[in-house]
Amino acid sequence: MQIYLDTANVKEIQEGANLGLIDGVTTNPSLVAKEGRSFKEMLLEICKMVDGPISAEVVGVESEAMIKEGRDLAKVHKNIVVKVPLIPEGLRATKKLAAEGIRVNVTLCFSPTQALLAAKAGAWCVSPFIGRLDDKGVDGMELIRDIRRVYDNYGFATNILAASIRSPEHVRQAALA
Repeated sequence: MQIYLDTANVKEIQEGANLGLIDGVTTNPSLVAKEGRSFKEMLLEICKMVDGPISAEVVGVESEAMIKEGRDLAKVHKNIVVKVPLIPEGLRATKKLAAEGIRVNVTLCFSPTQALLAAKAGAWCVSPFIGRLDDKGVDGMELIRDIRRVYDNYGFATNILAASIRSPEHVRQAALA
């Protein structure tokens, strides 16, 4: 099991990296904007602190814009994983970027069917938002277990990055799944 921080705060990332327990970071332009820094500059700094996957989210919503932005982000550092939304345009972008050897994190996953589509498009990982499901009265961890079963049933190598974690219990259940 890997542990990722979802932030752009350099102090938080450095503290996590100093513990030696952080495997990667996920971030996006809005988190970076809170830090008042350039997105690419911040990504490079994060990559120097954490030698693991660093998910950097695109802002485009059309597949061609996502592909262009994804290619550009992937050039920042070898550890960059391009993060795209799980929408039809994002799946198109995932298919193209993955075919070019660019790792893609398909985010905003809320169902096993969506996770299946992300895997078929070539996603390196999928990010199910378990906390947001829990907020609506749905067992978010059941989604993690369902995706694991789907991926195991069909031999998909796509990683599952449990996102929107709300409690230590989520971490425990994710580790067990």
